[in-house]
Amino acid sequence: MILLAALLMTATAAPSPACQVWQREQAFARSVRSHDAAAFRTFLADDAVFDVNGAHPVRGAAAIAAAWAPIVAGKAVQLDWQPAHVVLSADGRLALSSGPYVLTTHGKDETAHTSLGHFSTLWRRGRDGAWRVQFDGGDEGRLAAAAELAAFARGVDAQCPPGL
Repeated sequence: MILLAALLMTATAAPSPACQVWQREQAFARSVRSHDAAAFRTFLADDAVFDVNGAHPVRGAAAIAAAWAPIVAGKAVQLDWQPAHVVLSADGRLALSSGPYVLTTHGKDETAHTSLGHFSTLWRRGRDGAWRVQFDGGDEGRLAAAAELAAFARGVDAQCPPGL
């Protein structure tokens, strides 16, 4: 009986903080995949910084939402990503998630160009307990092979890995 109660408590327990960030990262990606600008904005800390490893970082949630509007709209550019790793700080207030992204652009001849790259997102837990993006960036990516794109598609919205 005690074992059954313990199993039920484990099954209904809240996800670990790392798994919460994993799920938040996935929901963040879904907001772009579903072209939901209002949902996209809810993931941003007011003082967030995007394109952190680029020459011209974008600062502040309003500026990020404006800069990302074409990406979220998904007409000329399609972007999708998914976490592969999540690591929390010792105090549990910061988390780094990282993983692959797929970016598809269309040339003047309407030919699609798809690249695969790697992103990193730094999340900060707010006083309200919600995780919000503080810093976000990624590499320039490279031409994606069909097998890599298939592997990426299989990982979209994957469950938190065991032990996370």
